[in-house]
Parts: sequence; structure tokens; C-alpha cells
Amino acid sequence: MREALASWHMGHVFYAYRMHPWHGRVLSQEVMAGWLDLNQAQLSRIESGKPPQDLSKLMRWAHSLKIPTDLLWFKLSMRRETSSTEAAPGTAESTAMTLEVSQAGGLLPVVVNGRTVLVPVDAETIATSGLGSLVGSSAEVSAQATERDPMSPFNRRDFLKSGVAAVALPGLGLEELHHVASALDDAHRYLDGPVVDYFRRVLDKAKRDDGALGPKKTLPVMLGLCGAIESQARDVKPSVRRELLGLGADGAEFAGWLYRDIQQPQAAVFWYDRAMEWAQEADNAAMQGYVLLKKSQMAYDERDALRMLTLAQAAGHDRWQLPARVRAEVTQQEALGRAMLGDPLDVVRGQLADAEALLTNAPDDQPDALGAYFNVHTRLLRDAITYTEAGKPSLAADLFSDVMSTGTLSHRDTGFFNARRAAALALSGEPDEAARVGKESAQVAHEVRSERTVRVLGEVLQTLDRWRSRPAVREFRESLTA
Repeated sequence: MREALASWHMGHVFYAYRMHPWHGRVLSQEVMAGWLDLNQAQLSRIESGKPPQDLSKLMRWAHSLKIPTDLLWFKLSMRRETSSTEAAPGTAESTAMTLEVSQAGGLLPVVVNGRTVLVPVDAETIATSGLGSLVGSSAEVSAQATERDPMSPFNRRDFLKSGVAAVALPGLGLEELHHVASALDDAHRYLDGPVVDYFRRVLDKAKRDDGALGPKKTLPVMLGLCGAIESQARDVKPSVRRELLGLGADGAEFAGWLYRDIQQPQAAVFWYDRAMEWAQEADNAAMQGYVLLKKSQMAYDERDALRMLTLAQAAGHDRWQLPARVRAEVTQQEALGRAMLGDPLDVVRGQLADAEALLTNAPDDQPDALGAYFNVHTRLLRDAITYTEAGKPSLAADLFSDVMSTGTLSHRDTGFFNARRAAALALSGEPDEAARVGKESAQVAHEVRSERTVRVLGEVLQTLDRWRSRPAVREFRESLTA
């Protein structure tokens, strides 16, 4: 069951549940479908098809099977019930206690002008800020709450229509909170630059959280944010739409990256395409070139060297007017593609040197610029990957070790690049050290649910197969499959 839950595929969970020996016999699809309010054909399609993405259905099924919340890859919602000594109706305290709280990002449904919208704020803020006057009567909210399954307070359409799946940001004042809620209710009248800036802060926080928490925690935030942007962009003033879609392109590109990390390439392609479309409408040339770079990097995940190289070359076209750091990353990506295609080492080294020169001349005073994360350490790590592909794994292992020793990488990136380091060590004929580093990487990969890291570690195990009887290699294999 744990393996099925770790796959993030509810169909696999259904199958494992039906087959579990605890029941004493295999449960038929007909029996289980009845529990889930499905028919046999629907259950069969879910078990054998693509992972279901409808959050409301996932929550309902998890509730029906009583799956512990700590084993799920999404968060269930809970409703805070009033006590027998509840506050007087209509007070802020009473309102806070009867509002449904969505744990997926700290959202509250707030009634503005008779319509329920999701506002990123916690119940304590509602209780202490006097927001009761903005949300309507507690009876109205409570009545709406009881009409829904408490485990699934919002269906997907409502969530994408008015939801911003974002953690509550500290320092959100009452006036700003009212402005955000009004914007979600009447985008054409209220959604303006300050609200777009608020959405940007949500995106920036999600990017910061990703390295420490991984995609399991960050992806719901991004899906909610992109859904809110897509919905609100239909109603805003023309002067705001371009700014909003420019932000949406940034968010969609990041969502594509998160899907790459959990090894769902079809979803990643969808969001990369959406990022390109929004960047085109927003007239953001640099983002269009940047998405081509990300598609090239995804082609590397799939070991498609030729597509990877041509996409990198397309990303490097002058029409995109890329910042210096992104041009450096594109140049390095082209070097990686040439290494995979077997170009001479001198050619590969020459392009890596060009990337280093571009990065050296890039301005350092633009922390929020596109590609700002690409720094000296990032370049060295990518150089190490390139040298591995060019048949120089010992040099690559040393580069990985030098950067890892600085302690500057995020938790997730430490796990991933340790996996790459283990691959280089294995190719260099150092099985025990490769297994030790791989074991450390596997622990992080399991913690942050990085399927991309797990896949690299699987390749390391294949390289180490001729040393499979060594104790260190056996321990590594056990840690990866635990």
C-alpha cells in the first residue's frame, strides 16, 4: 500500500487495496466501485489509466477508504466545529469557527457580495482582525459548509474559478485582504497591479519552499495559483491582462518543472506549452526562449540528445533577448547536447568556457531576474554532468564533490546532485563510495518525493550491478527500495 501511495496514482492505490491480503480474499472491482460511488468500468479505467487529477474526487475517495492523511500526496480539508460554548452568532470569533478551512495552502472561503471566494489567510487572522463584517453572517457560511462533504469543501471547478492555493503570508493587513477578496469576486473592477504583486509573492514563496519541501507540498500551491490567474485573466481590464499573463507564464513554467521532478512528463509538457502561450500573449520574448531551454532540459531527462541540442540552439536565438545568465545556461546546455552526441572534447570544453565567460560578465544586482538562480555553483554542477556524458566521470565526481562541500544547495538539490555524483563515481569504478553517496541521496529523495532523483539512482544501481554482492551496494539497494 505504501508503494502504491508513493506512486501518486489513486488507481494504483485502489488496485493495491483490493489485492491486500488483510481482506482474506481479493476484492472485486464491482464491490469496491460500489464503495466509491463508481461503476466497475469506471474503476477499471482509473486503475489502468492516467493518474486522476481532480482534487475533489481524490479527497472523496481518500475519505471513503479512510486513508491516513500523512500517507497522501495531497492534503485533505477539515472543518472546525463550534463548541457547546460557541461565541454569539455574527461575531468575528463565531465566523472564524464556522468557516471551512482548506489545509491545502491555508485558504478560507470568504463571502463577498454574495459569492464565496478563497482567500489566503488563516482562521486566527479572521478571529482577531474583525473580518466578520466582510464575510457575511456565520449562518450563511455555515449553511454553505453543511451542504458539502466536509472532507471535500470545494470541487475542482470552484477551486480553479476562485481559488488561490497559497499559504497565508505574514503581514497581510485587513485592507489588503479585503482588496484581494474583492479582486477575486470582481476582477474587472478590482484586480490591479497590487493584486498581481500579491500573486507574485505567492509564486516567489512557492519557489523558495520547493528546495526544502519538494513537489508534494509545492505543486498544489502552483496549480491553484495558475488556475486563479487563468480564471481572472478573462475578466480583468486589458491593461492588467498582459501583466497577469506574464506572471502566469512564470508560474506555468515552474509548474512544468515540478511535474518533471515527479516524473509526469505529459503534465510537464502541458504546463510548458501553457507558459509559452501566455508568454507570447504577454509579449515576453525572454520567457519564450527560457521555456525552450526548459524543454531542452526535459529532453535530457528523456535521453533525447538530438532534440535536446536543437531546442537549446533554438533557445539561443537573438530574437529572445535573453539575460546574460540565461544565455550562459543555454550555451552550457548546448555543450551537454554535443557531449551526448559524441562531439570532440575540445568542442565541448570550448562551449563550457563560453558559458563561464557569459556568467562572469552577468550583472549581480538583479536577484529577481530570469535565470537568477544560475550561479557559479550551478554552472559547475552542470559542467560535471556534461563531463560525465563526455566520458570523464572522474573529473565530474571531483566537481560534484567540490560544490557539495560548500553546503549551499537546497535539501532537494543536495539529494539530486548526490545522485549524479554517485553515477559519476560508479562509472569511475568506485562502487563503495558510489553506494555510500547514493544511499544519502535516496534518503532525501524519499523525503521530498523527487522521482527524478529516484530515477537517476536506479541508473546508478544498474551501473553497480557487477558489484551487487558488496555490502555497501546491498545497503544502497535496500535504502532505495525501502
